Amino acid sequence: MRRYEAKISYTLLEEGPVCTLSNPSKVVEYMKDAFDELPLSEQFWCILLDRRNHPMARHRISIGTATATLAHPREVFRIAVLASASSCILTYNHPSGDPSPSAADIALTRQMREAGAIIDIPVMDHVVIGNPTDDPLGRGYYSFREAGLL
Repeated sequence: MRRYEAKISYTLLEEGPVCTLSNPSKVVEYMKDAFDELPLSEQFWCILLDRRNHPMARHRISIGTATATLAHPREVFRIAVLASASSCILTYNHPSGDPSPSAADIALTRQMREAGAIIDIPVMDHVVIGNPTDDPLGRGYYSFREAGLL
């Protein structure tokens, strides 16, 4: 028989003033260096929030290819449950630079919203991060909350 112990370990990345991730541009700023290690691969991240929407931590869920990444509620919410997060923000990058969501991205967001509602860890936003020069809107991100899809 194999026995495993689940635990959370935190590593301080930087210290600074407490911020509230109240809009997508703040989420983009919070994630500014997260994609640097593998800039040509899609990476799916979950930002854990306390009850005041202050970030507690960020956790990379998966690394994909240049055009796709896998995410399932089981993996996304595992860390949120272990950390006793009050809510979360989901985010991933589009290496192409265009943050426009695909039909699969929209379906995934619905699935995550429903799963979060069941376990009482709401998804506050789902932000796709790209590049302002490749974004038709010039912002460099797409927010499902701003688009009314959350």
